Amino acid sequence: MLFRSKPEECISIIKSAGKKAGISICPETPVSAIEPYLDMVDMVLVMSVHPGYGGQSYIPEVNEKIAQIRRMKGEDFDIEVDGGIYASNVKSVTDCGANVIVAGTAVFKGNIAENIRSMEAAVCAR
Repeated sequence: MLFRSKPEECISIIKSAGKKAGISICPETPVSAIEPYLDMVDMVLVMSVHPGYGGQSYIPEVNEKIAQIRRMKGEDFDIEVDGGIYASNVKSVTDCGANVIVAGTAVFKGNIAENIRSMEAAVCAR
């Protein structure tokens, strides 16, 4: 549900239906833009590419946004990151504080089972 002009109303409608609510930011959106709503939502989606085009490169500047949200909300809060995530960079994304990862091309291009194993191994690497 997209509700740019009245996010509080949108969050309230979702919550009144007994559902969890989230809010998202694009790579260029500062965390301060969603800060007033962080105590109302269950999750933040941080877009690490510009929405709408698969296969884009991860924008590393979002790492600080992920870390900032994690510092603000603590460990018991979902931070999802979507875009440009592969086995080669997923560990840095989770190290910043993300705990929900969207990986389309990284999983579905080629051998799916092997790609999933590679992602898991990368996340668990020390």
